[in-house]
Amino acid sequence: MEYKDYYKTLGLEKNASPDDIKKAYRKLVRQYHPDVSKHKDATEKTKEINEAYDVLGDAEKRAAYDDLGRRGQQTREGFRPPPDWASQHDFSGADADDIFADLFAHMGRRGRTGAGPGAGFQMRGEDIHAAITIDLHDVYTGATRNISLRAPVQDAQGHVTMQEKTLSVNIPKGVTPGQQLRLAGQGQPGIGGGPAGDLYLEIQFSEDPRYRVEGANVYETAPVAPWEAALGARISVPTPSGTVEVSVPAGSQNGRKLRLKSRGIPAATPGDLYLILAVVLPPADTPHAKELYEQMAREMSFNPRENMGA
Repeated sequence: MEYKDYYKTLGLEKNASPDDIKKAYRKLVRQYHPDVSKHKDATEKTKEINEAYDVLGDAEKRAAYDDLGRRGQQTREGFRPPPDWASQHDFSGADADDIFADLFAHMGRRGRTGAGPGAGFQMRGEDIHAAITIDLHDVYTGATRNISLRAPVQDAQGHVTMQEKTLSVNIPKGVTPGQQLRLAGQGQPGIGGGPAGDLYLEIQFSEDPRYRVEGANVYETAPVAPWEAALGARISVPTPSGTVEVSVPAGSQNGRKLRLKSRGIPAATPGDLYLILAVVLPPADTPHAKELYEQMAREMSFNPRENMGA
């Protein structure tokens, strides 16, 4: 049976403090978690990291593991514990090849019954961070989304495996990009019966060429005809919260902003919606359209470049 160096797995020295172990575990889990890592062996690496922390993060399991490492001997065939180790650790009758594997299940049973030193040791599970992408329209009404993710699950024997699970997430009205939603108890399972960590979902907006979001403010391009910009007009504009009618002031230029107060993201402090006017020229694709453009050219003394610098 192969001896696994859990200290090496976590990149630690054997005299590492409990705080060092916890920090190393958190760093590696974030690095290799299958939901965020591009490492080809991310799932297997995460499994090894969890296994190492399950032992070294528990004071009683770590003490027994260290004792086994000091007194055992490593050979080319694998790891062989010393002859008297099993009896000292209440493994009489077990096969030598099973002793190392049975250590952790045995320690888990002792931890649950309260026997032995270090009984009652518990640790809260780690938090999980992920992202969820929503449409801008969802922000104005709120929504419910089902998400699937790979998450660690701990069985009755304390073994942790990665499994696919689906969660129903309520998206509250008024969330903003970068805001995090907390799902209590949906993170890493606890150790020794400790509570599970939490799942934090960071809000991201799906790309939409019609809108640009800055904080709680929303910017939208509103196309207008040349005569609407020049003469003024009432136009209907579809927005994330529904169609609105706005007045285009006479003499408006391309790029002018019209502010619709509190029509942005309905956060605690609502943002504004800015309509950016985009003057769209009709094509000169018919004889009559060409004639109108030619008439304008003859009758209007307008040179759009006259104010340009030298």
